[in-house]
Amino acid sequence: MIPEHIKLDLAGLWVLKKMDVSPEDGGMEFPVVLPVSWSPLETVLERLAVQGLVEIDRKKGKYELAQPGLDLLSNAIDEAEAFIEEFDDEEAEDVVRELKRRNLDPLRVRFLWGWYQGEIDDLVLFQQRRGTAEVERDWALYLVDDAFYAELAKDLS
Repeated sequence: MIPEHIKLDLAGLWVLKKMDVSPEDGGMEFPVVLPVSWSPLETVLERLAVQGLVEIDRKKGKYELAQPGLDLLSNAIDEAEAFIEEFDDEEAEDVVRELKRRNLDPLRVRFLWGWYQGEIDDLVLFQQRRGTAEVERDWALYLVDDAFYAELAKDLS
């Protein structure tokens, strides 16, 4: 099982990306009062706000990206690009071995890879493409659930 703070960090990156991308390109707005189906994201958004990565626009009633959030996105993009460039042609077991040797989290690298390439932009589609037996249609719940991270971890073995 993945530690809660790691799940929240990775889910936070996913949310920040969605906030940064225009709605026409798959981005989303996150209202301060979330729809019931998005309630699993409350902790993620609150954590992002406490970290200063998002701010609440009270007039619009929604979360907005703050400059530190944009900086974090930029750094995550650079990190993902570097991993993809270095490991694109390598076998998963070799990549995992090298990441562990460097004391890096293979699951984070796998997440960043899929996050950067758009593989996990639509979490329902992600499950369908992978042939998940029971697709969780509640994408917000899936984003913070161990099942999502376990699915990503399958690629590391």
